[in-house]
Amino acid sequence: QVQLVESGGGSVQAGGSLTLSCACSGATYVNTGCMAWFRRAPGKEREAVARIFVGGGSTWYTDSVKGRFTISHDNAKNTVNLQMNSLKPEDTAMYYCAAVIGNLFYCLRGEYKYWGQGTQVTVS
Repeated sequence: QVQLVESGGGSVQAGGSLTLSCACSGATYVNTGCMAWFRRAPGKEREAVARIFVGGGSTWYTDSVKGRFTISHDNAKNTVNLQMNSLKPEDTAMYYCAAVIGNLFYCLRGEYKYWGQGTQVTVS
């Protein structure tokens, strides 16, 4: 079975940086599919933060993190990372890794099948 495990969360001061990592086990990535980072802040609904297509490396970011966050994927290691710079208090949230494997249609619809347990990011 596919399992996603996030790591790298923590508490930082505003303006600081964190790098989140998501390790995938139980599946081999193919040239279609996507991985993404979502977050859920207190009192808010879950939102997509960044997405990367595993085959071509095309990326997408929500407007609030553009220029500050960078998503990357390593096929050899089956990992996806999120480099977060210039963190703001409003970035405080539980961050979740999600994946679609082998299906671009579900990527475009945002229907992620696999999810990690989440890692907490707190910015003060």
